[in-house]
Amino acid sequence: MSTISPGWETDLAILALGGSVIETFDDHLVVRTPTNPEYHWGNCLLVLDPASVDQNEKWVERYRSVFPNNDWIAIGLPQMPSNVAAWGKQGITLEQLDVLSTSSLPKSQPLPDGYSSRHFDEQDWETLTRREIAYLLAEGGYEPAATEAFVIESNSSRRRLCAEGIAAWFGAYLEEELVASLGIVKCGTTARYQSVETNEAHRGKGLASHLLGLAASWSQKQGAKSWVIVTEETNAAGGIYRRAGFTPDISEVNAYKKMA
Repeated sequence: MSTISPGWETDLAILALGGSVIETFDDHLVVRTPTNPEYHWGNCLLVLDPASVDQNEKWVERYRSVFPNNDWIAIGLPQMPSNVAAWGKQGITLEQLDVLSTSSLPKSQPLPDGYSSRHFDEQDWETLTRREIAYLLAEGGYEPAATEAFVIESNSSRRRLCAEGIAAWFGAYLEEELVASLGIVKCGTTARYQSVETNEAHRGKGLASHLLGLAASWSQKQGAKSWVIVTEETNAAGGIYRRAGFTPDISEVNAYKKMA
């Protein structure tokens, strides 16, 4: 068996905080989120045994037996399979994720002139919800009603965690316009970053770096001693996180297919 990456470990902790049910089997986990049935990575399998990652037929069959009504496949793997093509023949895309962690308080950058930052308010949640729905629909392949239900419930769960003091969401603003945002969730003494976003026109100004430090300081006051962030292997933002003090940890792989 492999050691679960801090990415998965914190994912599972956040899912549990949001009401997900996690079943443990010898070589995999089954995650269900009854309150958000359209949450693809809240209704998934996580494979624990690295020796079985090339058994694509086994895992796809297992997923379909557990989630017969889902119009997607979402399977987390502990490493990249050697036979990527076998998964591809089933229409499944494999995506390498970089898991970065640090036990030092992430470094922050000052805001550039004209910008401000603060905790989210009611209007910010409404703005974020509208933007996330529009983004997913623009990607294509998602049914509008299901997409709206997923985003609304996801942000409702985030807001509940913020109200309970378990999480916090922060934004950067230019003349009151929300131009960058991220969240952070306490998972015991580890804090996990969530949904780091910067509007394209405002990238390269250090806004994400500033918010990383702002969120880290908040979580440290709540008892956090380590920090975790997960990003796509090809995401240029990985350089920002490394400059903030993060270093590579145990990686993970998403095996995913939209069947709609």
